[in-house]
Parts: sequence; C-alpha cells; structure tokens
Amino acid sequence: MIGIFKQKHPANVLFLLVYALVLKFSLFLHPVAPDLHPEDNYLYRLILNGLNTLFHHILFLFSLLTFLLLFSQAALFNRIFSHDKVLPKPTWLPGMSYILITSLLPDWNHFSAPLLINTIMIWVWYRMLDLYNSQRPGTAIFNIGLWVGIVSLLYVPAVAFLLLVLFGLLTMRPFRIREWFVGLLGFTFPYYFLFLILYLSGHWSWADIVPRIVFTVPAFPTSIWVSLGMAWLVIPFIIGGYYVQKNLGKFLIQIRKSWSLLLLYLLVAVVIILINRVNSYENWIIMAVPFAAFHAAAYYYPQRNIGPLLLHWLIVAYILFMNYFI
Repeated sequence: MIGIFKQKHPANVLFLLVYALVLKFSLFLHPVAPDLHPEDNYLYRLILNGLNTLFHHILFLFSLLTFLLLFSQAALFNRIFSHDKVLPKPTWLPGMSYILITSLLPDWNHFSAPLLINTIMIWVWYRMLDLYNSQRPGTAIFNIGLWVGIVSLLYVPAVAFLLLVLFGLLTMRPFRIREWFVGLLGFTFPYYFLFLILYLSGHWSWADIVPRIVFTVPAFPTSIWVSLGMAWLVIPFIIGGYYVQKNLGKFLIQIRKSWSLLLLYLLVAVVIILINRVNSYENWIIMAVPFAAFHAAAYYYPQRNIGPLLLHWLIVAYILFMNYFI
C-alpha cells in the first residue's frame, strides 16, 4: 500500500477513495448526530440549522457529508503538497496519511465546526506558502486574514489562528508593519458584517460577541483504545520529524520555511485544543493537517520499506479493529 501511494499516478485517487471507504465505512454503520457546543459560533450554528432543515435530521446524510469533507480535504492537501514540492517527489502519501490519521479517533469522524475549519485552513496554509515568492502580497494577505476571521466565526477558539497568520508573515515575509495591518484588517472584516446584522436585528450585545477564552486541561483518555489512537498519532510524527530534520540541509529555503510553517500550525492547533473544551476530542482534528505532513515524511524517507509498511499496517489493523469490533 505504501508503494502504491508513494507513486504519483492518476489512478491513485480511486485507490484513495477505496482506502477511505474501507477505513471509514463505520461512519455509515453507526451515524452520529452533530451536536452544538458552547464554543460553536454564529456561522456554524447557522450552517447546522440549515443542514438540519435540508437533511430532515437524517443521520446517514450527515455521515455522507462528513465522509465527502474528509476525502476532499485529503485530496486538496495532497494536491498542495505536490504542487509546492514539500516532499522531493510528487506522491499520494500526504492524502493517505490524512485519511489514516482522521480514522484514529472516533470523534474525528463526526460532523463538527473543527472539521469544516480544516477545509479552510488547508487553503490558508497553501496561500501562506505562496507568500514567499509573491511580489504584491497585499491581496493574498488580506484574503488570508479574511478566511481566518471566517474560521473564528465557525468556532470561537479558532481565533487563535490569528497567531498563525502573524507568525506565518514573520516566517515567509520580511517584516513590514503595513502587511501586518492588512492581515488584521482582513481578519476583522467578517466581524463588521456580524456587528451590522446583530445591530439591525436587535441582538447586539458585547457579552455575546467578545470571545470567552478560558484555558483548560484537555480530556484525558477514557479508554485504552483512545490512548492507543493517540500513540499511533505521535509515533509516526516523531519518525517523520526526525527524517525532515535529517534532510533539512537538502531542502530549498522555501521548503524549509514550509516545514517551519507546519510546525507553527501544529503549535497554534495545540493552543486551540486547550481553549474551553474538555469533554470530547472533536476539536483535536484541528491538528490533523500538520500531523499528516509529518506522517507522510515518515512513510516517504526511509530507504527500507519494511519499517513504514509494518507501521502502516499496524495502524490500519488498530483502526479496523476499533471501528468494527469495539
């Protein structure tokens, strides 16, 4: 399987679809209704109410939408990885790793605001990569800030992604205060419309608008299976980090900055999971994008295939057993 996805072949998109169906078919066997949480913001509540009306609370349709979102995220992430040559050769390993990672914890297969955020943040990461060679980055920076502002209207703790925008500008661009202000202006732009709508509808209240940021301890694993899922998340990440560091001197400057940006992405994602949420792991899917990048490196760089193959099939066996027999 590693050998198939390690090659860049048009048919691999079909293999990825079959791979995703095998790992995630339990989505359709045990559909779960999406819940509203205190951290879910105005835009997500509006989307969920609209979907409930459209789907008539049919859980299978939410499962189908969740599957399509996860698969499209994997395909988009893989396309960006190949386009920007984050790995030396085009490969389908990033998409495979994303599907594999998002199958490790059952909560990551629920329709939620953090799941929607991943689609937007994959695009934001791509636009930030392009800043390095951009001669006129003003429009791109404004759009990045705009989309991060929209993300925070889906999920309150995602306001921390503003840190990623600022740190990303430091990483990818020479320091120019004007560009920082453009990014901040883009971030606040969606809030202008929110304030206007709330004011005209008579629901204006500072208490409801200002994000309530409270740092909490994440939920501890409640079973050995959750602990194993987290272990399978971390082990390939460490291996991939080792190989990225080992090959860092061979990378072009832009590729080094790309990996630095992924680490910043992961650090901000950790901050987000520490904000306000203690009763589930749905918001942990925010970390899936940077984790998938390092997992892909763990499968790509080893010269002997036996190690990556064994690691991959152990994780697949765990996922299948957890999804179909637990």
